[in-house]
Amino acid sequence: MQYFCWDMVKYDMITVLGPTASGKTKLAVALAARLDGEVLSADSRQVYRGMDIGTGKDLSDYSINGRIIPYHLIDIADAGTKYNVYEFQRDFKRAYSDITARDKFPIMCGGTGLYLESVLKGYRLIPVPENPELRKSLEGKTLAELTRILEGYKTLHNTTDVDTTKRAIRAIEIEECYRNTPVEACEFPKINSLVIGIDIDRELRRQRISERLEARLQEGMIDEIRRLLDSGIPAEDLIYYGLEYKYVTMYVTGQLPYKYLLQELEVAIHQFAKRQMTWFRGMERRGIHIEWIPFDMDVAEKVDRIVELMKKGTDD
Repeated sequence: MQYFCWDMVKYDMITVLGPTASGKTKLAVALAARLDGEVLSADSRQVYRGMDIGTGKDLSDYSINGRIIPYHLIDIADAGTKYNVYEFQRDFKRAYSDITARDKFPIMCGGTGLYLESVLKGYRLIPVPENPELRKSLEGKTLAELTRILEGYKTLHNTTDVDTTKRAIRAIEIEECYRNTPVEACEFPKINSLVIGIDIDRELRRQRISERLEARLQEGMIDEIRRLLDSGIPAEDLIYYGLEYKYVTMYVTGQLPYKYLLQELEVAIHQFAKRQMTWFRGMERRGIHIEWIPFDMDVAEKVDRIVELMKKGTDD
């Protein structure tokens, strides 16, 4: 295969982003096949082992024309643990360095806006340990009370930090640590990335989300979550992960009747996709240029378009 020559290209990486069900992975894999690259996942839930169907890992997508495209940052943490953006940055740096040291081209792909932006903007982050005293002081507070406390630290751009009391307490813990700890410079590589966004019509996105949800239920998503619970992972830890894991766990543990499962989960995923797009638009306002490519272009056409954008960036 004839690969693209990167000797004179100014970009260090390609980033492929978009809302859920927009075909990000297939495009990233096709790009990697064309450009002799490897894929870095930027998905906050695909890091967990055993959480496959609900997170939409679709690992079969990493095979193209009989060739397996290497991927990174998938299946690197145990289900039930709390992986965070600091750990993502740490693991991203290791994988990125490994890829570039082997003269392969890195392609970051995902829909977790905070993870994507932490790399593209080079956030300087610190690890946040548990604060037992703070946690004790927050015990017994309602979710509404915790939300008000968190609003005292920052403007809440979305509701993911306050989905549950457990999440809200952790979010307060992080903000309290940042407020009281001098953040020293944490070296992070300066990465010049071409950022590609998949522009999918809202109604088509909704249709694809609904179809994919039904497919995942048929593929055994409920059984997957039962296995995770049977392995000893507490129900509240699975609920913490939100979306499929929240609602299916509530169904399996008798907190949600099956007749409401599909309906409530579908609404939650649509709302999540909307929040993703809100975050991406915010990234643009914060100075990240995104080249939006229509969803309805076929994959080969998208790849050609991106290669041309790479060449144009070299000529500028």
